[in-house]
Amino acid sequence: MINDPDRFLRQLFDRAVEVADPMRSLKAFLPPKPEGRVIVVGAGKASARMAEAVEAEWGPCEGLVITRYGYARPCRGIEIVEAAHPVPDEAGLVATRRMLDLLAAAKEGDFVLALISGGASALLVQPVEGVSLADKQAVNAALLASGAPIDRMNTVRKHLSRVKGGQLAAAAYPARMLALMISDVPGDNPAFIGSGPTVGDASTREEALDVLSRWKIEVPESVLAALQRPSGVVPPGDPRLSRVENIIYAAPRQSLSAAAALAERAGCAVHMLGDRLEGEAREVAAAQAEQALAIKAGMKPGDPPALLLSGGELTVTRRGKGIGGPNAEFCLALVLALNGAKAIHAIACDTDGVDGAAEVAGAVVDPDTLARAQSLGLDPEKALAENDAHSFFGAIDGQVVTGPTLTNVNDFRAVLIQA
Repeated sequence: MINDPDRFLRQLFDRAVEVADPMRSLKAFLPPKPEGRVIVVGAGKASARMAEAVEAEWGPCEGLVITRYGYARPCRGIEIVEAAHPVPDEAGLVATRRMLDLLAAAKEGDFVLALISGGASALLVQPVEGVSLADKQAVNAALLASGAPIDRMNTVRKHLSRVKGGQLAAAAYPARMLALMISDVPGDNPAFIGSGPTVGDASTREEALDVLSRWKIEVPESVLAALQRPSGVVPPGDPRLSRVENIIYAAPRQSLSAAAALAERAGCAVHMLGDRLEGEAREVAAAQAEQALAIKAGMKPGDPPALLLSGGELTVTRRGKGIGGPNAEFCLALVLALNGAKAIHAIACDTDGVDGAAEVAGAVVDPDTLARAQSLGLDPEKALAENDAHSFFGAIDGQVVTGPTLTNVNDFRAVLIQA
């Protein structure tokens, strides 16, 4: 019996984050510091922490890394620039231009270390000709509200960029490059982590246009015009990528496995649902609620607790004007589907500490959540219809607020069922 389920679930989430902390995980994948000129570049929510870990091993380094506001870390040589995420801003635009200038000066014999994590798609900003920063901001906002999977969003981003889709690596050629990555994408395809700035891509402009059409994403005319012109995305096999090595050194499965081990030591029967779940948050919640209720119905007194554990990246199709993210929306839909079922608790959080655009990691659910909300006059069905899950959980003190976690291996969901 887990006596304090909410505390236990938070411990599982904290363990998942801890395992992905670059200060703990990066060292094993970092080679001895090469002789000659070494340049460190990077982008993402974890990139400043990764840079800090690099300098802990190599000492002060030359370089430039772009991270989200509030995610900077102290470095002795590498410059850390903060910029906006998930919608890019001028700070990201200027810093990306400086990064490309730095790489353009790299020569054969130089060594470039690229540190890439989730969030790099918004933080690396250098639109193609004819597309302004305002246009790019509009596209990003529309993509985020569309419900399109992350890989499809990144296809569009790549073909509107001068840095994504292998173009960052091409800018450093003929220098040798090692890219160390933390995966935040289902399936851990390096081409989709941060829109693959160091990875060749075979997608086409036509595929980007198809994404806009399929998900009914309205974009400025300048964007449609840009997608009619040749793209700078670097195809696999391009000679400019011949000196690049890409390594994913931290991924969701490692964090989920660590949480599962902790749960098993506490006596739980763990049902691992996978580290690459995708789909609408409310639909996945309904399916997991059904599974949890079925497990609960089959339990006898004295049976060990069961735990549904999953990762991946869920999506929210914006229907209302509320404040929400996929993890909070998952929890809100779960509240409705469970309908106050006894002895079932849950947590859903983004491991980067930011669910959607809110400075909230996610939320917790317990058997009293629904009754507590109703006693305050809250309407959970209306909140779900308005995509207002963060406001809902904020009102009942059900939010999980971590602040910057300095890593990012995407969503973490755990549903605890007790007899």
